[in-house]
Parts: sequence; C-alpha cells; structure tokens
Amino acid sequence: MTRKYPICPDRIRTIPEQFSWLDHRLVRDHHIEQLTHEAADLYLFLVTVADSQGLSYYADHSICQRLSMDEVTLTAARNCLQSTELIAYKAPLYQVLDLGASVGRSLQHKTARIATDAEPMSLAAIFKQIGGGAR
Repeated sequence: MTRKYPICPDRIRTIPEQFSWLDHRLVRDHHIEQLTHEAADLYLFLVTVADSQGLSYYADHSICQRLSMDEVTLTAARNCLQSTELIAYKAPLYQVLDLGASVGRSLQHKTARIATDAEPMSLAAIFKQIGGGAR
C-alpha cells in the first residue's frame, strides 16, 4: 500500500466554519476571479475527490477524461491553480491547500501596493515587488 504524505504539511485544508462544501474565502478573498474556467473545473474536481488532507492521486489521463480536456489544457489549469496557491502538485500527487487568510490578504496587499504607485514600472520591477523575481 502506498503511503501519502502532504506536499505542504503546513497548509493542510480544514473544514470551513460556514456551512458550505467549498470555502467561502474562495469568493470572498477573490481567488476565483483569478482562475480560468478550466482551472475552476479542475479545482472543483480536486476538492471533490481529495481525502481529508486534501490529497489526490488521480492520474492526469483520468482527470482529462472526466473533465473533457486535453493534456495541454490540464497543464495550464494546474499551473493556474499552483500560481494562485490553491493547490500544490508533485507528480503524481495533488494537494488542495488551505485558504489561509494570509494568502488572500498577501495577494491583495501586493496588488494594491503596485496599483497605487504613481511612477511607471518595468515588468521586472513589478515581478520583483510581488515576489516572482525577473521573468
């Protein structure tokens, strides 16, 4: 039997306080606004099939079949979810991450700080400011 270990043990999801199968912070903290439709589909699938630690071993081929998407679309959806810190992925393991308050607030704070700068900035400076480094 294969033992599963969380990729991000400090971000194991917990049951939200409000009555909902999905955490309201997904909407309230604007995470959902950053997702493509395909990424939202993948997130819903992973939330549904994940165990109590948010872990899932569904193979990419199976996910593609169930969500009617090709591998390129799945990869883009997965990258979107990883970049918004909603999931962690280390092949073949997916982990749905906890929507800690610091994640949403941190993103909103960084975005607001960039938006309020009066002087034009280069893309490299913007990426550096949000923690992404030069791309």
